[in-house]
Amino acid sequence: MSHAVSANGEPRNYLNETYGIKSWLLTLDHKRIGILYLITLAVFFLVGSLFASLIRFELMTPKGDLVEAETYNKLFTMHGVVMIFFFLIPSIPAVLGNFLIPLQIGARDVAFPRLNLLSYYLYAAGGLFAVLAIIMGGIDTGWTFYTPYSSTYSTSFVSLALVGVFVNGFSSILTGVNFMVTIHKMRAPGMTWFRLPLFIWGHYATSLIQVLGTPVVAITLLLVCFERLFKIGIFDPNYGGDPVLFQHMFWFYSHPAVYIMILPGFAVVSEVIACFSRKRVFGYSFVAFSSLAIAVLGFLVWGHHLFVSGQSTYASMVFSFITFFIAVPTAIKIFNWSFTLHKASVKLDSPMLYVMGFIGLFTIGGLTGLFLSTLGIDIHLHDTYFVVAHFHYVMVGGMVMGFLCGLHFWWPKMTGRMYSEGAAKLGVMFVFAGFNLTFFPQFILGYLGMPRRYHAYPEEWQALNIMSTAGATVLGLGFSLTIVYLLWSLFKGEKAPANPFQAKGLEWDIPSPPTAHNFEAIPIVTWEAYPYGEEEPVEPSTEAVPERAKEDEVV
Repeated sequence: MSHAVSANGEPRNYLNETYGIKSWLLTLDHKRIGILYLITLAVFFLVGSLFASLIRFELMTPKGDLVEAETYNKLFTMHGVVMIFFFLIPSIPAVLGNFLIPLQIGARDVAFPRLNLLSYYLYAAGGLFAVLAIIMGGIDTGWTFYTPYSSTYSTSFVSLALVGVFVNGFSSILTGVNFMVTIHKMRAPGMTWFRLPLFIWGHYATSLIQVLGTPVVAITLLLVCFERLFKIGIFDPNYGGDPVLFQHMFWFYSHPAVYIMILPGFAVVSEVIACFSRKRVFGYSFVAFSSLAIAVLGFLVWGHHLFVSGQSTYASMVFSFITFFIAVPTAIKIFNWSFTLHKASVKLDSPMLYVMGFIGLFTIGGLTGLFLSTLGIDIHLHDTYFVVAHFHYVMVGGMVMGFLCGLHFWWPKMTGRMYSEGAAKLGVMFVFAGFNLTFFPQFILGYLGMPRRYHAYPEEWQALNIMSTAGATVLGLGFSLTIVYLLWSLFKGEKAPANPFQAKGLEWDIPSPPTAHNFEAIPIVTWEAYPYGEEEPVEPSTEAVPERAKEDEVV
C-alpha cells in the first residue's frame, strides 16, 4: 500500500497523520509548524488590535478623557511591540514560508526539522515574556526602546519586554538559516535557480536580512538590559554613554526589518498575479534580482531615521540619496507586475483583489516615504502623524494585505477546504475601505503638525481623528469577518481539489491538504517557472535521482 494512503483508503495528509495535541506540539512536519505559527500569530494579532482600538477611542476627543497620559504611553508601546515583533515580522515567513518552501522546491521537509520546531518555541517563549510584561504593568518607552529613557528612567517592565524580543530574535535567525540551507541543498533535480518560483527568491532575500541583521538588534537590546540592570555606561550620557549610538545600532536592523515584512509580501503577490493573469511574470529575472537588491540596499539607509538627531549634513545627504535609490528595485516590481497584467484576462477572485489592494496601498506608502527621505521636508514631518500613516500604508497596506492574499490563495492547500468566495470579497472591501478611512486622514493631520504619541490635541483636529476612528471600526469589521469565514470553512467548507485556482507549481500537483511527506518520490523538474499560456508541462516524474531520494528519506 502506498505510504500516502491509510488502511481505510483515506489520504494520510499532514492534518490526520496522528491525533492528539502532543503530536502537534512535538511535530517535526514543516506544515504543522506553519499552522502552529498561524494560530499563535492570530492570538498576538488580536492582542495588538485591542491596544490599537483603545488608542483610536482615546483620540476621538481632544481631551485625554479615556486614559491617563502614562497609560496612553503604554498602549501605543504595547501595540507596537506586539504587532511588529510578534506579528508583522514573522507572519509570512513563519506561516507561508514554513508551509510552502519545501513544497515549491520539491523537498519533503526543511533542512533542519528539529531546528524548525525550536524556532517556533523560541518565538512563543519570547511572546510569553512580552505578554508577562504587559500583565505586570506594561511598557511605556515606545516600541523603539529609545535610550536613555528605556535604559535608565522608565519604571515600567522594560527588561521583560527586551528579553522577549531578544529571545524572539533567535527564532528569526534560526528560521533564516533553515530556509537558506533548504533552498540551497534540497531543491528537486532540475529545479535550477531560474526555475524557482519568485516566492522562493523573496524568502531567500528575507532570510539574508534575518541572518545578518537580527544579531545586531539582539545585541543592542541586550546592552540596554545591561545598562538598565548594572548601570554600565553605553547609551546613557550620565554614565559616559551616547544615546545616538543606540539609534544607529537599532535602525541598522530595524529599517531592513521593514523589508523582512515586505519582501515576503512581494513574493506572494508575484505568485498570485501569475496565476490570475495566466501569464509568466514579466521580467522574471529582474523581479528575482530586485529582491536581492532590496535586501542589500536595506542595510545602507538606516541614517534617514536620524536626520534630526544631530548627524552631519553630509551623512544625511548620502542616506537621503540611497533611500531614494532603493525605490528603484521596488519600482521594478511594481512596473513588472503592471506589465504582467497588461492585456491579460485577469480573474478577480479574492486573492487577486488583495493583490490590487496591495499594489495601490503600498505604492502610496512608498511614495510618501520619499517625502520623509527629503531632509527639509522631514524636519517638518518628523514625529508627526504623517509618519504613522506612511508606516501603516507600508506595513498594513503592504505586508498585511500580502499575508491575507497568500492566506486566501493557499488556504485550500493548507486545510483541504474552500472558503466562501462571496464573504471573502466582502471582507476585502471592508479591509480596503476601512484602512484608507483610518490612515489617509493621518497624512493630513501630520501635515498640519499633529505630533504622534500624544493623547490630547487641539480641537480643530477632532474631525479628522473621528474619521480615523470610524475607519478603524470598519477595518476591524473586515478583519473579524475574515476570521469568521475562514474558521467556518474548516467545518462547513467544501472539500478543496488539489488545484482549485489552476495554478502552476509543484505544491499544486499534490493533494489538498498535502500528504505527510509531501511527495511519494522527489519530482524531476523539466520546465521553467510559471508556464502559463504554454503547452502544458509533462507531469512531474516520480523517478527520483537515487542519491537525492535517499537524502530526502533521511530528512
